[in-house]
Amino acid sequence: MDFLDLVKKRSSVRKYLNKPVEKEKIEKCLEAARLAPSASNSQPWHYIVITEDEVRGEIARETYDTIMRFNKFTETAPVLVVIVQEKPNLKSQIGAFLKKKEFPLIDIGISAEHFCLQAAELGLGTCMLGWFQPKNIKKLLRVPAKRSISLMISLGYPDETIKQKEKKRLDLNEMSSFGKYHSS
Repeated sequence: MDFLDLVKKRSSVRKYLNKPVEKEKIEKCLEAARLAPSASNSQPWHYIVITEDEVRGEIARETYDTIMRFNKFTETAPVLVVIVQEKPNLKSQIGAFLKKKEFPLIDIGISAEHFCLQAAELGLGTCMLGWFQPKNIKKLLRVPAKRSISLMISLGYPDETIKQKEKKRLDLNEMSSFGKYHSS
């Protein structure tokens, strides 16, 4: 598949078929995430894959509440992935401090997108989640106190009866310029 076609295909899926995802496909997505670049090769991530129904249901319920219900769709995802931020190596920590940049979060974003693009190529759907109750999820998954959960990903076969929204993005000239900054 052409790379731009793959990028166009990848979208945030919020309704999944009740069909398990093959372990081989999950492992292929994990391999794509593993190969992502990171600042000073620190690889500050640990992926926890949840497929067991009871635990997955408990984790899904930590992504929404009675007021903010927009992530309730996670209950239909056959796989939830929790990305734990690991301590980066010393070189990356020094660089982050000196440059005042959160390199681990940037790295996790890159790695997560590798995961999602691989999933799209395999015919799977994903949705990255930033809204969840990290304290409760850490307890459920026995994540060490000194670690944080940066991101979650829902994964599964998309329900094709739900029409995906057309991507609305800024025009190329509105989001880029050559030579120097200018806004349109």
